[in-house]
Amino acid sequence: MSIDLIRPASNRAAPAPRPLISRDCGPEGCEVDWLASRRHDAELDIESFNDFALEKGWGDGLPLVPPTELRVRTFLAANDRYPDEVIATLPGAVECTVEKIVINAVMAGAPAASLELLIAAVTSVADPDFELYGVNTTTAPVYPAFVVNGPVRDRLDIPYGYGCFGGVATKAVAIGRAMRLIMRNVAGQVAGGTSQTTFGNPGRIAGVLTGEWEERSPWAPLGERRGVSGDAVTSFGTMGTVNVIDSTSHSAGDFLEMTGKSMAYPGCNGFSGLVPFGEMMIAINPIWADIIGKEMPNIEDVQECLWRFASLDAGHFQKLHREELEKQDRVRADGRVYLTPEPKDMLVFVAGGLGGLHATGFHTFGTSLSQTKPIASAVPADPA
Repeated sequence: MSIDLIRPASNRAAPAPRPLISRDCGPEGCEVDWLASRRHDAELDIESFNDFALEKGWGDGLPLVPPTELRVRTFLAANDRYPDEVIATLPGAVECTVEKIVINAVMAGAPAASLELLIAAVTSVADPDFELYGVNTTTAPVYPAFVVNGPVRDRLDIPYGYGCFGGVATKAVAIGRAMRLIMRNVAGQVAGGTSQTTFGNPGRIAGVLTGEWEERSPWAPLGERRGVSGDAVTSFGTMGTVNVIDSTSHSAGDFLEMTGKSMAYPGCNGFSGLVPFGEMMIAINPIWADIIGKEMPNIEDVQECLWRFASLDAGHFQKLHREELEKQDRVRADGRVYLTPEPKDMLVFVAGGLGGLHATGFHTFGTSLSQTKPIASAVPADPA
């Protein structure tokens, strides 16, 4: 079985980045007021505003920056977008405009320079194949994780070395949080209401926003392998992170065997009888990448090795569980059930510190498919 046969849309040509022409009117605003959001009278001291925001349902429990009209206009003035431009339609047929993205970015404390990344990220999760409605409403703890490629990583100080999945003091944390606020305030994800998540996830506060350490990877960048060169963002609906430690292996095959087998546990969504297919994303640290790349210069060989070991004998499952998998034709001729339909569905990128020893896995929610989108960059306005 191939996901491509089930979801032909995943074979669509990658969109090309388009140049942007300066359109802002500055922080003082335009003659025609394009800010369409309702204005609210609120106290602007931090405690009062955050109490107000929580009452309105805008907050995530952490302090917010009051999105005053001046702050929103200043953010817009540093970019090249009309505030009423519709970027995507999110669950509930809600139009997500630039203005709505900016308001949430301001509240999260994200820098104005992050707007195009946020726009690309919103576009990626709004793709029908990402199944954002399912991601937002399920009982699972799923949330979108984002991997960034290209020079924009350094321009926005997005970590891809030590502690890149959490714990690094950088404004990239606020960018990730901005996406989470957009999921809450625009896409409408509220635990116990529109979201039936049983336990939730720490990733639903600031998410995971990481770069790929392209300079230490023996393979082409993830975005480029998925059809978008240069500045790009890949979204992946994940259940969270799974750590793998291997302090004994020395060869590519041994590292990949340990990593692949560690991903294959019966209770993950990829083996659920409710999930006919899914993907897996794995981050390999630069030290392992050096070793693996010398033995396996082709990323397809790496994916095939991981895929082969990320499987379980059908007899390992409980009887009723095995019967569900058999109904889905998930049990192969060799008697095994594989975590993903094909090796290409094991998404691999290089990141992490130079201490080595670890890999990180991101298990799929299910049929939510990863999306890669270009991050636009501005060009000077034509003086004519």
